[in-house]
Amino acid sequence: MSDTETTTTQAPDAPHPLRWTALGLLGLAQLMLILDITVVAIALPDMGAELDLDRAALTWVVSGYALTFGSLMLLGGRAADLFGPKRVVLAGLAVFTAASLAAGLATGAPLLLTSRIAQGAGAAMLSPAALSVVVRLFDGDERNRALGIWSALGGGGAALGVLLGGLITAGPGWAWVFFVNVPVGLAVLVSLARVLPRLPRAATGSLDVPGAVLVAAATGALIYALIRAGDHGWLDLVTVVLFAAASAGYVVFALWQRRAAAPLMDLRLLGRRPVVAGTFVIAVTTALMVGAFFLGSFYLQNLQGHGALMTGVLFLPVALLTMAAAAAAGRVIGRLGARLLAVMSLAVAAAGFLVPVLWSGTAAMVTGMSVAAAGLGGLFVVASATALASVAPHEAGVASGIVSTFHEFGASAGAAAVSSAAATSIAAHTGAQSASGFDDAFLVATGLAALSAVIVWWLIPAKQQ
Repeated sequence: MSDTETTTTQAPDAPHPLRWTALGLLGLAQLMLILDITVVAIALPDMGAELDLDRAALTWVVSGYALTFGSLMLLGGRAADLFGPKRVVLAGLAVFTAASLAAGLATGAPLLLTSRIAQGAGAAMLSPAALSVVVRLFDGDERNRALGIWSALGGGGAALGVLLGGLITAGPGWAWVFFVNVPVGLAVLVSLARVLPRLPRAATGSLDVPGAVLVAAATGALIYALIRAGDHGWLDLVTVVLFAAASAGYVVFALWQRRAAAPLMDLRLLGRRPVVAGTFVIAVTTALMVGAFFLGSFYLQNLQGHGALMTGVLFLPVALLTMAAAAAAGRVIGRLGARLLAVMSLAVAAAGFLVPVLWSGTAAMVTGMSVAAAGLGGLFVVASATALASVAPHEAGVASGIVSTFHEFGASAGAAAVSSAAATSIAAHTGAQSASGFDDAFLVATGLAALSAVIVWWLIPAKQQ
């Protein structure tokens, strides 16, 4: 069936007959993107041992994907408006699937890291374009139901990812965390090519490629500086130069956005206190969450001697508590207000991260991370509610894109920061020196959560609901 046939066999204003099928296929594609962080986190120790990857390379396996995903997401959304969401969805899924195959075939760091960056680029095209299709295929109450299903994929993906990561790594091996995307991706690609209608373009103009390059380069320099600090120190000359280069890159990006014909990001939104507060909360939350998964995977497998499967099972309550906390926060945020809920959630997270510092062993680690997850889950709701509370309906898409971008930036920075803090633990798999590195990293997480609680009390408006 051609694209024209799928759009001309129905009345102009009638809902598309295959819209729920399309939602299911797009949701499956989006789930692959979400899984790709938590699944890979469980596989990292085995991946590093087989490919002889050092700590920096292992960190880039996580950060490279999240960095590219976040840097190019707004560009992907703009491309969907300019070229039509169906084309961009299919292109993004094709790139992601091909890159997954290459990652699974990797025999060393160069191909693996290149493939992860390519996966991030495919994800940055696929995710915003897929959401655009969902918004345009559904209307009214059906749209709310569809967006609810779409939003639930985030928490469900985290829970499913930790278990799948353990099952796959313990079974056919770490390469299959990437190979599994190939048959699924191809099946979804063929089905979407037949099911999706050719939706009209929503905008005219050009892509802000220079803006995307600037923000990617600046964030890349920041991540590299965070990783390098673990081996060479925070006052190392190259590390300091990288931090300075990142700062300069962000300044140049901001200046460019003011003169670009079709800017990547509406910086005027970042002048609004609630939007700044929401983006800060989402960045901190994902930094802590991904950092915890990164640390926990190495702690449970390298230090405690658990296999990948058991590690995945031990992580399951962490993921499930994140989902439960998010659901509970959605019910109480109206009564408590975003500011109080954020402070309470960050205090709980800080207490949770302190548990594995005070007590050692598997039980303490899982308990502490579960408590922290109960705090972090609520912060995802706070971030969206705060950032979107003060924007007009026509600005909601841009504001959501900014929040999603900082979600990925937080993930990449979080993995890099805790990797440096726990450098001795990740480099040395056993011994007291290894344990002390994990203590340092969890102290950093505790301090960040506590400091963030103070910041959000000041940053989130008192009457924010």
